[in-house]
Amino acid sequence: MIDGGEAIRKLALNLARYSGLAPLAKPFIGGLGAILMLHRVTATPEKPNGVNRHLNIAPGFLDTVIADMKANGYSFVTLDEAIERIEAGDKDSQFATITADDAYRDNMTEALPVLEKHGAPITIYVAPGLIDGAADLWWDMVEDIVNARDRLTLTTPDGPVTIDCSSPGKKVQANARLHAHLTLKVREQDQRAVLRDLARSNGIELGGPRPSTLMNWDEIRTMAEHPLVTIGAHSVNHCNLKRLSESDARHEIGDVKRILQAKLGEEPRHFAYPYGYAGAVGRREVSLVRDAGYASAVTTRHGILRAEHAGFLHALPRISVNGRYQSVAHIRTMLSGVTTPLANAGKRVVTI
Repeated sequence: MIDGGEAIRKLALNLARYSGLAPLAKPFIGGLGAILMLHRVTATPEKPNGVNRHLNIAPGFLDTVIADMKANGYSFVTLDEAIERIEAGDKDSQFATITADDAYRDNMTEALPVLEKHGAPITIYVAPGLIDGAADLWWDMVEDIVNARDRLTLTTPDGPVTIDCSSPGKKVQANARLHAHLTLKVREQDQRAVLRDLARSNGIELGGPRPSTLMNWDEIRTMAEHPLVTIGAHSVNHCNLKRLSESDARHEIGDVKRILQAKLGEEPRHFAYPYGYAGAVGRREVSLVRDAGYASAVTTRHGILRAEHAGFLHALPRISVNGRYQSVAHIRTMLSGVTTPLANAGKRVVTI
């Protein structure tokens, strides 16, 4: 997805790294451990230069990161054990747990062999609507629509708007504009219809209702039976919960448990907020997830884990391992804890 803060974050990472601050600070602010966040893990992305390429890392990089963290004293544990360690507040040894959002097929075909090599558990958060085709990976669809034309016409309440997509730079701007329109101007319930109308009105043929990049239910069942894999919930339809009414948000949070129970034979204990940033999860959403009986919930807020998170198990931060930062040095700097307050207005304990 579009992110204009990348250059600033990389500058902060490099300043912390080259100043020597990160390794010096780690013993004091390194916390208990970290939850790592993945999306895609593949050596052969369909769009290696696409605007959503940051969602992907290479399997070799995942291998290197896990090996480096193990060499530096991290033990890789299940999410259940991570929660136990947070509650115990044990600072004697640092731990990490790996999570992946959306159930991309390459989590099974390319990430799992790496995890098996290291004995590293993973929690994969599933949104049934994405798997069934009732909901869209709309950020991929936006990119496909923009790439298909040099010019688009977008229907808005104020009339039609022409969007220039005639150059690589213009396509980046068009993606950003459509992202903003869909996430700020269009109701969550209307997002799919608006996106498909945009494609249809501009003569663009979209693919089938269910993307091939995601696992199907048989594959998810196979993964659920693997000793290293835990299946968590990612809402029913991957909606921005904060933009829904309370009743609709309760449906997304509660019904996903029943659906996954029926599909997999086991009720999920852990939840990941779709999108997970401040505009998608707040106090209401945390309360709803806690009330639904989940043992934990993760955001996409940047941060390491501290003993204080024992009181905020339904608003846990993560360290994103993504295509923007495929550098072991960057991951080491993030794990030091020095970037947590830099990314969160000075906060060392990051919740919502």
